[in-house]
Amino acid sequence: MATYAIGDLQGCHEAFQQLTELIGFNVTKDKLWLVGDIVNRGTGSLPLLRFIMKLGDSAVLVLGNHDLHLLLVAEGFAQQRSGDTLQEILEAPDRKTLLSWLRQQRLFYAEDEYALVHAGLLPSWHIAQAAELAQEVETVLRGEKYHELLLRMYGDEPNCWSDNLEGYDRLRVIINAMTRLRICTPDGRMEFSYKGQPRTIPSGYLPWFEAPQRASSSATVVFGHWSALGLQVRDNILALDTGCLWGGQLTAIRLEDRRVFQVPCARRSVAASQR
Repeated sequence: MATYAIGDLQGCHEAFQQLTELIGFNVTKDKLWLVGDIVNRGTGSLPLLRFIMKLGDSAVLVLGNHDLHLLLVAEGFAQQRSGDTLQEILEAPDRKTLLSWLRQQRLFYAEDEYALVHAGLLPSWHIAQAAELAQEVETVLRGEKYHELLLRMYGDEPNCWSDNLEGYDRLRVIINAMTRLRICTPDGRMEFSYKGQPRTIPSGYLPWFEAPQRASSSATVVFGHWSALGLQVRDNILALDTGCLWGGQLTAIRLEDRRVFQVPCARRSVAASQR
């Protein structure tokens, strides 16, 4: 039995098939940990969703910003953006089943010494706290009032955490950190516009995982979202977005021995500004 964590798929179904063949994935014995952004920008979002849904307990998925964007578009709370490739899902006969399944997925997952999240964690959040905060969002997203959460989800404010936050401001900060975060100030103020490489980060900010005395450093956090960061295999982080959508690679890492597996990807004809 092995557990393979895999980076952002973004509808790259063909590369995903090649990678699972490369690692010899056995659905009856192995597990896949998927860092989110299953859908959008690539051409195979629909078959990917269908396949991963059928994996059942053999796959652990945390939601990414593109997955949440699909839910918003499906409810009519957002428009498709330039480069989006969601229409096939929206017109699928099993649309309702797929979207309902997607809403049931996690925002954060922790097991043994590993934690799985799409983007990042704020410096003050320890692993148990992050799990509790994610569950607050998951409970609403899975419940009858999920429409209200989706309607109020977009926005960059508040841009930092406070235990005193309530209501949708509280949920928005949790969602933004776990699905959009790349850089923040040492005390956890998030900045969402920067998508470049670490060496050109604006003054006063740093990668979220380099914040001093980060409370989640006791675990190895597995994440994606930041394609310009590239593959990072360190003691307490595994960054797995290696830009498959942009002609890079699709990456898997076997958690038991940290062996890396990669397949090359064809560049998609989408606007780089829409990452």
